[in-house]
This record gives sequence, C-alpha cells and structure tokens, in this order.
Amino acid sequence: MNNHTVQNNITVGEAQKEFASNLQNAIESLNNAQLESDKKTTALANGQIDDLHDVMITAQKASILLQTGVQVQKKVIDAYNEVMRMQV
Repeated sequence: MNNHTVQNNITVGEAQKEFASNLQNAIESLNNAQLESDKKTTALANGQIDDLHDVMITAQKASILLQTGVQVQKKVIDAYNEVMRMQV
C-alpha cells in the first residue's frame, strides 16, 4: 500500500466551488495590495507620511502580485485552450 498517495473524493461541484473561492481570494488579495499601495503613495504625496522605503516596498509588492496574476491568467487560458483541443 502506497502511503504517499492521498485520494480526495470530492465532486465536480465542490471542486468548482473551491476553485472559485480560491480565485476570488486571490483577486481580493491583489486588489487590497493595489489599494494599499495607492493609499500610501497618496499619503506620501500629501506629506502625511515620510517613509519612502515603506511606500516603495508596498508598491513593489503590489506590482509583483499583479505580474503574478497576469502570468497565472495566461496559464489558465492556455490550459483551457488545451482542454478544448482534446478529442474525446
């Protein structure tokens, strides 16, 4: 008996709900990072904060999350297209 194999018995509907939930959480996380970056940039421009390093780090994190999101989107579209090309 192979102890390394874990078998999850979930329905297609459950898998779809889990995928949708994970996707929604990722989009919300990306949106929150962008909003936080915008908030800190505006506060810096208005003289409300003076920690340039924190503003730059927050902006870079938001940028990396956005780039990652775009790459994941491309991979999902590629996977979808590949599935649609399969012959059953």
